[in-house]
Amino acid sequence: MSDTAKDPVIQQLRDQISDNDLKILDGVNKRLKLVAQLWEYKRSKGLDVLAPGQEEWLLTFAGRANKGPLTSEGLREIYRAVLDLTKRELDGRK
Repeated sequence: MSDTAKDPVIQQLRDQISDNDLKILDGVNKRLKLVAQLWEYKRSKGLDVLAPGQEEWLLTFAGRANKGPLTSEGLREIYRAVLDLTKRELDGRK
């Protein structure tokens, strides 16, 4: 065991990071479930599931809510990844 593993501050911060990682995971899974419900509803009405305008709105909305230290570029990168992941994960559930 390294000396840093014994440091209580390091361990506390790592625990907090792990807790936050689980919140991120939970948030992504909740998002996937909600988008799946939305797509199912839209398909039942004969509507396109993808809405590029909505994606741009989301990026603008999240950008305005971002208080940092995440940069605007970092925020766009994360949301682009989440949006791409959502499409890949749910595309097979048609």
